[in-house]
This record gives sequence, C-alpha cells and structure tokens, in this order.
Amino acid sequence: MLILVAVIAGLTFTATAHAGLPDYTLVPSGISVWEMARWYHMSVDELLAFNGINDPESVQAGRVLVIPEHRRPRTTVVLAPTGRPEFAAVIQPEPIKALYITYYGLGHKGLRSHVLKLLETTELNAVVIDVKGDRGYIPYQSEVKLAGEVGAQPHIMVKDWDALMTWFKEHDIYTIARIVVFKDNPLATARPEWAVLNSETGEPWRDREGLAWTDPFREGVWDYNIAIAVEAAGKGFDEIQFDYLRFPTDGNLKTVQFSRENTEENRRAAIVGFLKQARKALAPTGVRIAVDVFGYTAWRTDDTGIGQVIEEMAPYIDVLSPMLYPSTFHAGLPGYPVAVPYPYETVYLSTRRAVERLEGTDVAVRPWIQDFPDYAYDRRVYTPEDIRSEMRAALEAGA
Repeated sequence: MLILVAVIAGLTFTATAHAGLPDYTLVPSGISVWEMARWYHMSVDELLAFNGINDPESVQAGRVLVIPEHRRPRTTVVLAPTGRPEFAAVIQPEPIKALYITYYGLGHKGLRSHVLKLLETTELNAVVIDVKGDRGYIPYQSEVKLAGEVGAQPHIMVKDWDALMTWFKEHDIYTIARIVVFKDNPLATARPEWAVLNSETGEPWRDREGLAWTDPFREGVWDYNIAIAVEAAGKGFDEIQFDYLRFPTDGNLKTVQFSRENTEENRRAAIVGFLKQARKALAPTGVRIAVDVFGYTAWRTDDTGIGQVIEEMAPYIDVLSPMLYPSTFHAGLPGYPVAVPYPYETVYLSTRRAVERLEGTDVAVRPWIQDFPDYAYDRRVYTPEDIRSEMRAALEAGA
C-alpha cells in the first residue's frame, strides 16, 4: 500500500555549492561541535576528520570549517579582502514535501518505481519510509539480532538497500525513517514478558486490529527500537521519525496490564525516558529525531492518556509532527465544534498552538495533514484544493 501525503512544514537543507568556491561555514557563538555536526547531518567524527581536527575542544566560535559537498546546505559565501571567507549565511529553509511509502509499498516494484518517478519529476523533495512499520516488520536485511529472532523480517522488500539510498542522495531527496515503536506484534508475541498483557487471560493484549503491543515501561523494548534507529542512521537516513511512541488507545482498555502502575506520571516518564535514551544513542550519528504525536497534544497540557506532552519531549527531538487530521478531532476545536468541514482552520489553529508552546526551543513543527476520506463525520473526500489549503495553513501558522 502506498499513501501520498503532504508533509510540508519543516526545514531541510539542500546542497547547492557556488561554482569555483569551497563551501565554508563559520562556527557561531554558543554552538557546540555536536550541534554543528547535527546541523549538517554528520557525525562529530566525520566533521572533525574532514577538517583534519583531532581535538573537538578546538572548534570554537569564529573557526572556519569546510563542509563536504554531499552535506552542504544552501550557502552564501562572502570573501574578505584576504580572500578568506568572512561570513557564511548558512541556512535557507526549504519546506519538506514528502511521499510516505509503507513496508508493503516498498515491496511492490511498480509502486516503488512510481515513487522514484514522482520524486524525480515533481516538487516533492523528501520521502518517509517504513523502517519498522505498523506490523513491526523491517523491509531490509537487518543486523539487529533480535529482529531476526522475533520474526520481524518475513520478507526482504528491498534487497539492494544501499542502491536505493544512493539514488535518494544523488537526487537530493531528504530521507526519513519511520519507526513504529510500541505497537509491535512480532516482538510482543515472541517476548510476552515485554508485552502489554490482558489482565483476564494473562496473554498479550491485542488492539482492534488483533495486534499485540509492547509495554512502554520495558527498557528491553526501548533498546530494540533504538538499535533499529541507530542502524537506520548508519544506512544514511537524514531523520528518524518515531511513531506510536505512546500508550495504546484502541481496543478494550479495561483489560490492559502494564509492568508498572498506569498513572499519568509514569506514562510521561516512560515516553521521556525513551527519547532521552534515543537521543544519547543517536547523537554520534548526527541524524535528526522526529516524533509523531496526536493532534490534540497541541492543545492539551495533560498527557492525553498516552504519555505525550510536547514540552517534555522537546529537549530530545528536532521535529514535532502532530497528526492534524480533521477526522481525528472528535471534540472539535475552539470555535469549531465539528472540525471535518474546516481543514484549513484545523491545521492553522493547531499548528499555531504547537509553535507557540514550543517557542524558545529548537524544535521545528512539521504537521501531518489529511489526504484521505473522512471517516468520522460525513465521509467527505478532501479535494486537491482542500489539501493545498492545509499545506498553506501549516506554513502560514509558522511551521
């Protein structure tokens, strides 16, 4: 299955060098070498080695660094009279416009070819790929031992993954690895001690799709997902996007049983604990970290019953992606008791709210928008005009 989405309101950096000039950047005041490396989607070791630097402490404000061609953002270099670069205006933001391709979509050669064609010929400049999809499956041959043990690779959807990633890099496509975290049927089934349990049967609890979930309190579950994320970063992804980083909501919640008491305090600690550990493990790779969250998290200051509070997540992420689908706003929004007929207003007001709450942080807000028929109100099909209005709303709200 292939789903086309417009994920438009974030920042990425496209490589365009000035002919005849090396690409320099000036280390700004107050910026660490780790932050500089992350800025260019590099590891600290890669940045230091390219510049012949042995001591990271020597990278101080005002030092000039050379950026590898394949890592360059859009840059403007102004030369001083000496011929050396005096100032580099480093960032020109470009909205991300992405296709999302699922685990199964990757396995369909025709659909995969169609995706590449669209990325090559349209305004699309990014791709979201299921690295661990909704059913817990990984599309390539993973070196994470536990993935093989629990049956997370029933089919290898892309045999030459390196060639696919090379194509993306050659075409300047920003790559986002989507990793579904706690909804994980293979892991929960193979390791029931790590599963959310059914209090009535003692077996793994299952949601409305019949899929088992892992227990968000289990650090073994954290380690497994983080290992997959580190591997994805090593394969060249620019960004790791964690989805289903939450407690379950669909199914008979009266029978859910976790390894710890299901309180708001504990839920919030579990989500933040995972992100803190993920940030530490991924920091050396320079990859960006994104999190998908429920749309109502932009409005609610509690954990929405699932452990998500955006201010608490912010210190450990680079991108927040609220799912601003009008069909999911069952209780409406201020001034709009029913959200479905108002796609622009839903996206605009919710994005603005998230941006305001994250003011003062370095987190970019990049919402998901709805490009599928309504299922909650009147079954309407959103038109291309509706979808473009959602895109415009996100940008106009400051995302």
